Amino acid sequence: MRIALESLEDKLVLITGGSSGIGLALAHKVAAAGAHVWLFARRLEQLEQARLALREYPGRANFVPVDVSNWSDVQEAISVVQREAGVPDLLISSAGVTHPGYVQDIPVEIFREMIEINYMGTVHVVKAVLPGMLKRRSGYIVNISSAAGFLGVFGYTAYGASKFAVRGFTEALRAELKPEGIGVSLAIPPDTDTPQLAYENRFKPHETKALAGNAGLLSAERVADEVLNGVRNGRYLILPGLETKVIYRLAGLVGGAVYPIMDYLIAAARRGRTTAPKSDGGATDGRTADTR
Repeated sequence: MRIALESLEDKLVLITGGSSGIGLALAHKVAAAGAHVWLFARRLEQLEQARLALREYPGRANFVPVDVSNWSDVQEAISVVQREAGVPDLLISSAGVTHPGYVQDIPVEIFREMIEINYMGTVHVVKAVLPGMLKRRSGYIVNISSAAGFLGVFGYTAYGASKFAVRGFTEALRAELKPEGIGVSLAIPPDTDTPQLAYENRFKPHETKALAGNAGLLSAERVADEVLNGVRNGRYLILPGLETKVIYRLAGLVGGAVYPIMDYLIAAARRGRTTAPKSDGGATDGRTADTR
């Protein structure tokens, strides 16, 4: 049984992390398709700017400032949406943060923050929306992970672990919800041109920058297009960009054979260096609430 959401016209769509990056690009796409959009994010000013930008489309746009890592805040925000608009037809969990660095330099607080926002934030919103979808026996959920959520990447011990968790949660979620008539997709974008990427580039270790230099970069609009195309076709696994598809298939087909390739690239990046430079693991100002 294939569960798809073929049309977005007059549908109610909730997007977390919707004030910037991939989340904002998705908001523009679904609003242009005639959907009524609700945005969750932490920053009120960015949410107001996003709503103003969405006024050009036929659907309505609203927002609730919310920290998805806070379960009580999420429950209250979902209550607002359901009271004023109803149960969402489509939930896109796009809120996320990242902070790369050498594992020895990243404070434990950063590891905890990645889990609380990227993983528990996803769980919170799904758990809050799900009772209404189950009662109605319809709905669609998209959780956004990352290429770092299926392949361990140098410099992303904190971020990657949280996105692996999102992947595991979503795989189990798909199995549980399919018999209930609710569709689930997992989107795995590569590096995407967003404010989040600009932030993390300030803290990437040298080796991580070298690995990224061998990879492509997608626009947030391209990722949004591929995510929504996957929803319309009821695809569980959404892999934006050719490179992501190739790496994912390669990792699955040859297993550990991908690691010597990565090790070779890292060794090449380190060649000529006598010591590995430290990243400023404790600096957190400027993180934004979108995901790659």
